[in-house]
Amino acid sequence: MTTLGIVGAGAVGQTLATAMVSAGLAQRLLVTSRTQSPAQALADDLADLAASTSSPTTVTAAALPDLLDCQAVVIAVRARFTNTASRNVRMGGAAANAPVVRILAAALRGHSGTVIMVTNPVDLLSRLFAEFSGCTRVFGIGSNLDTARYRLTLARLLNVPKEAVQGHVIGEHGDGAVICASTTTVNGHPVHVPLKAVREELTARPGRISSGIGRTRSGPAGAVLSTLRLALGHHDGTTELTTPHNGDWYGIPLRFTAGQPVPCLPTLDSTETQLLHAARTKLHTAYTELVHPEGAS
Repeated sequence: MTTLGIVGAGAVGQTLATAMVSAGLAQRLLVTSRTQSPAQALADDLADLAASTSSPTTVTAAALPDLLDCQAVVIAVRARFTNTASRNVRMGGAAANAPVVRILAAALRGHSGTVIMVTNPVDLLSRLFAEFSGCTRVFGIGSNLDTARYRLTLARLLNVPKEAVQGHVIGEHGDGAVICASTTTVNGHPVHVPLKAVREELTARPGRISSGIGRTRSGPAGAVLSTLRLALGHHDGTTELTTPHNGDWYGIPLRFTAGQPVPCLPTLDSTETQLLHAARTKLHTAYTELVHPEGAS
């Protein structure tokens, strides 16, 4: 019996859980939150959804220790804080969200399944959770979402179906994202990528969504679903996820076969190589400052 868990019953957690029940990925979904009341309310609401749609998923409000037996756990918590950052917006949540993630890491220490991090800054917090929990299958969904937005944007700009576009966004989920334009193809053929227009849209899109509906929700839900299908071994394929690589944590493509990931970083040109190095350096420095603030200069 496949059992999945989700931590967080806020706007993003609700959307993620709704997508997971609708997709019918598991026989059981365990939902937990800071307090029992929101978790129970969400579980009841999702049970109504499952009954109406004949979903095979049974939803139960649970405590954190119950999630240890899950095949996969999705972390979508958010501390209570006001993000006033106008640049590096996702990094604005680091100090507030890190203590919550450390608590979760302690509670889920020894978990042997997959952990998918949604909480921002996703690159830093994926690493934080992994290092403080000892869990070995931790992935962040940031570059997955960036890549989906890239392919959608490029398809619109070139007036082609989105399925025709193949290309990756790697590195940081945020201002340091690296667009792998040199290896992007349309219908299998190399293509000129209008990088300025693409970057402008990738920068503006999250803010436009958040200002309109309060928070990005459905995009992250899609990234979680596609990652779960691969990590659980339901499908084989490649997706972009935050993972440890060459001593740091950042987004790269991973090829999953029967649930097992293998890095498959595309060939980068000189500019993309420099940008990836800059993203790695930025994330490394930010993580060091997050974990050891007393040693930061």
